[in-house]
Amino acid sequence: MPSGDAILFAQLPGQTVTDLNSHLRERLLAAIADLQLPAEAAGMVRLDPPRNRDHGDVALGAFQLAKLAKQPPPKFAAELAEKIEADDVIESAVATGPFINFKFRRAAMAQQVLTAIQTEAAPYGNAAANDQVVCIDFSSPNIAKPFHIGHMRSTVLGNALCRIHRHLGATVHGINHLGDWGMPFAKMMTAYMHFGDEAKLHESAMRHMFELYKQFEGEAQKNPDLLQEAADHFKNLESGEDNVERRMWQMLRDESLKAFQGPYSRLGVTFDHITGESFFEDKMDDAMKRVEAAGVLEESEGAQVVTLKEFGIKVPCLLRKRDGTTLYHTRDLAAAFYREREFSPTRILYIVGSEQKLHFAQLKGVLEKMKEPVANAVEHVPFGLVLSKSPEGKWEKFASRSGNAVFLDEILDQAVAKVRGVIAEKNPDLEDPDAVAEHVGVSAIVFNDLKNGRIKDVKFDWDAMLAFEGETGPYVQYACARLSSILRKVDMPVPGVESIDFALLADAERVLLTMMDFATAVQRAADQSEPSIVTNYTIALAGEIHSYLADHYVVGAESAVRDARLVLVDAARRLLTTGLGLLGIKAPERM
Repeated sequence: MPSGDAILFAQLPGQTVTDLNSHLRERLLAAIADLQLPAEAAGMVRLDPPRNRDHGDVALGAFQLAKLAKQPPPKFAAELAEKIEADDVIESAVATGPFINFKFRRAAMAQQVLTAIQTEAAPYGNAAANDQVVCIDFSSPNIAKPFHIGHMRSTVLGNALCRIHRHLGATVHGINHLGDWGMPFAKMMTAYMHFGDEAKLHESAMRHMFELYKQFEGEAQKNPDLLQEAADHFKNLESGEDNVERRMWQMLRDESLKAFQGPYSRLGVTFDHITGESFFEDKMDDAMKRVEAAGVLEESEGAQVVTLKEFGIKVPCLLRKRDGTTLYHTRDLAAAFYREREFSPTRILYIVGSEQKLHFAQLKGVLEKMKEPVANAVEHVPFGLVLSKSPEGKWEKFASRSGNAVFLDEILDQAVAKVRGVIAEKNPDLEDPDAVAEHVGVSAIVFNDLKNGRIKDVKFDWDAMLAFEGETGPYVQYACARLSSILRKVDMPVPGVESIDFALLADAERVLLTMMDFATAVQRAADQSEPSIVTNYTIALAGEIHSYLADHYVVGAESAVRDARLVLVDAARRLLTTGLGLLGIKAPERM
């Protein structure tokens, strides 16, 4: 194709719509061919938003290309920029040191971006299916224990990553790898046998089991025989026989799953597979045989281990205890082999706290030592703690005043009640205030969790995260509600893009440029397993559309201007709704 030809993005009656980046890329490839660079240069053409948008709309770093051309980067950048002459799409190409900054014509930019959003074309709509298969292991609470604020981080991070990867066309398997096996469960079972009350269990399962577990820990300090009893119960559970332990395990597991459904439903979280540790009970022997066949299994004081010193890991990976029982690593190995066989994943993401760094380094190390291909897919996605402010004003690990775990449903209820109070004060006539309070209150907590880099600790500050101004969920949700309100006030259908004079939106360049950044934000979030990139994108877009509307009327504007701005408002509402949706957050039409 000649370098100046348009790349068709979509065909609408009476007009051709050009994909700006594809058009620019084609122009660059033609220029690079004129410079007689090797074919591998095509893979080095990467267009990104510049750090300073005053320099241009997109930028190309010329470092790799210059190296291929055996020229200093600034010299090569200047030579390449000269070959990109202005056309109907590209306004300018200016070399600044080793970078080339490009600026698009505003009407072409408005046409491409708004057409793509209105027609739900990728990247604003879902991408076509590709060959990426991503397993995301997230949430994974221990049964018979409360679903507390700490569990929420893995849950909302994993849920967002599932949605982001699906948007990009990957086949996603969201997996809840429940902690329903091992010694923690054996302790719970022993506690129930000694202190349990069936009526209390059915009335409030998680609270009763939480109290039982605390009671067990206290009693075990006075009577160590309880720990041995728990170990014996676990050995009986692993025997595979239909015994008391097996029936109790099923009952407590069922009660836990019913209780977990409450928080999952409120958070908008679903799973493709709920395959807890118990699912791999009959698969662990085969996994151990596979480790042994690889010649990496060793015996240490009667236990079976894999040493990993060659990977810089001093602590051996323990796979079977002296009494023959299994551990987390045994089940995680069995799970990795199962996922490899069933799903052929390109990535397996384990959304688990930073404190488990050694565990996943050992898991990956064992697989690498076995020379298993699935090792390349294994990625630990760590995250920090949730912190609350102590009475002394210090940020500490989230806990109640008594130091006990805090049930998540209590936190969600508190957030909803606070938002309901704001609604009663500021908008008492709001339609269905309870539903809005639920959406905004729960979303505020989720948004607060996702807006910072996941490796950082999250500060749980009620006033900050429930504010309707600043970098908060309510602020972005209010932008959606405001845009919806404008569309209602105009009381007419949103015009089709084919009828718009896009030159009238030259004053909306900052909004349009921010819209263009959506594809980069979503792709980076997927590549880096970092939903905060999308979260902060929604904050930026909400800020730009708020600023634009402060100076540009829609209702009451001259008809051609009104129609163009309506399309812009509708596109912003759609894109904010999509961005929030990728985070698992609803976009209310009224607030």
